[in-house]
Amino acid sequence: MRILFDNGTPNPLARSLIGHDVAFARQIGWHELKNGDLLRQAEEAGYELLLTSDKNMCYQQNLSKRKIAIVVLGNQQWPDVKLHLDRIAEAVNAAVPGSYAEVEIPHKD
Repeated sequence: MRILFDNGTPNPLARSLIGHDVAFARQIGWHELKNGDLLRQAEEAGYELLLTSDKNMCYQQNLSKRKIAIVVLGNQQWPDVKLHLDRIAEAVNAAVPGSYAEVEIPHKD
């Protein structure tokens, strides 16, 4: 699956998404795009999933007509995220076109 990491998605997470082709919004020059434009560009470029930490995306965008799947991380801090790699991979692997899923990641004190 072609996955786009939005700003704030920890880069080291890409290593745990085995078998997927991961790109980073910052590396391809899309880091300043607003959510609607980012989703449109990603779909047009053939990305199948957007991995983001923007919990407001489902409220800010009409996702009903989107082809791209979206997985939202409940926390973007790598020390917390790395404790939930299996759950994140499960959500990514279960994604289908147009789906939306959130992976809660509690903050570790």
